[in-house]
Amino acid sequence: MNKEKHILLCVTGGIAVFKAAALTSKLIQQGYKVKVVMTDSAREFVTPLTFQALSRDHVYMDTFIEPNPEKIAHIDIADWADLVVIAPATANIIGKLANGIADDMVTTTLLATTAPVMIAPAMNVHMYDHPAVKRNMETLRTFGYHYIEPNEGYLACGYEGKGRMAEPEDILAMIDHHFIRKENKRWHGKNVLVTAGPTQEEIDPVRFFSNRSSGKMGYAIAEMAAARGAHVTLVSGPSSLSAPHGVNLVSVRSAEEMYKTVHSHFDQMDVIIKAAAVADYRPKSFHTNKMKKTEGDLSVEMERTDDILKTLGEKKKNQVLVGFAAESENIEENAKKKIKSKNLDMIAANSINNEGSGFQGDTNELTLFFADGKEIEISLTTKKLAASQLLDAIVPLLEGK
Repeated sequence: MNKEKHILLCVTGGIAVFKAAALTSKLIQQGYKVKVVMTDSAREFVTPLTFQALSRDHVYMDTFIEPNPEKIAHIDIADWADLVVIAPATANIIGKLANGIADDMVTTTLLATTAPVMIAPAMNVHMYDHPAVKRNMETLRTFGYHYIEPNEGYLACGYEGKGRMAEPEDILAMIDHHFIRKENKRWHGKNVLVTAGPTQEEIDPVRFFSNRSSGKMGYAIAEMAAARGAHVTLVSGPSSLSAPHGVNLVSVRSAEEMYKTVHSHFDQMDVIIKAAAVADYRPKSFHTNKMKKTEGDLSVEMERTDDILKTLGEKKKNQVLVGFAAESENIEENAKKKIKSKNLDMIAANSINNEGSGFQGDTNELTLFFADGKEIEISLTTKKLAASQLLDAIVPLLEGK
């Protein structure tokens, strides 16, 4: 999809220009077509040659330089864009744009485009808080412009506070979401709960039982659902992954904590996708002090944890309930049994023995089994693309509800 999308990146003068270079590289890697327009001030920080090499395209700098006599450059690229991103956006460019000033290549192009515009501000914390800047930003909001909120932290000027341009990864996520959301209106406003990762069942203050789940599949599902416009709550066991953009992350540790958290959110949800690898058993007793090594073997008595998916199936009303089954044998038989025993609408099953579809990897292959007997195969692909295909398969279930 990205290969058909045109991003016009307007780069203005601030120390965060180096982040704009990184963003250009990431956009190209994701398959977007990118054209870059730079102000004179931006060129004081990074040369146009850098952006030319990264975008693999001409860099536009001067309204009065027309490389193609058959076209007016600033009109041509304004019409070419599917989305315009101003990153970094200084107080100066925000003020000019809010007041209709067109005195260079960037501003003339911005006034000429009819494409959606995203603005990633970057400036000193006091500049960001100045009444004039606030007024100009609000004016642009009324024009329909969208902001990529700056981060708080250490600024190049030495101050600490809000004003750091958003990271390239976050801007890329917002760009992805912009296009994905437009093409997936059925998900807009839906409340989706996703579980992810392992659980840890403690035996003493330093030891616990767990499994190999990384959480990557669940996090990918949450990210893709949020990109489609859903309100996503991600209930995650311990994981090294960062919360996906636009997702409400609720961190838990044990199966019991996950059980309570999921049930507390269940009634408000339209879709529940339980991708977490929850422990089936936990130590029956917890030792408040560290267990000391002794001679001979050690036995730990285990007890069953509550079956989260089964109890959700028992209380399900109009929700779409989706489970996961990571199996080493009899995949189809076990998956179909779980559909009936847990009252699921769909289950995504995979073999942990197949190369590329086990725990901790970046790829997966799934077979989707439905309560009505239908099956869909998702061939080996990235977990993000597998997540997208899984969400596509859920849409008819939403329609049915």
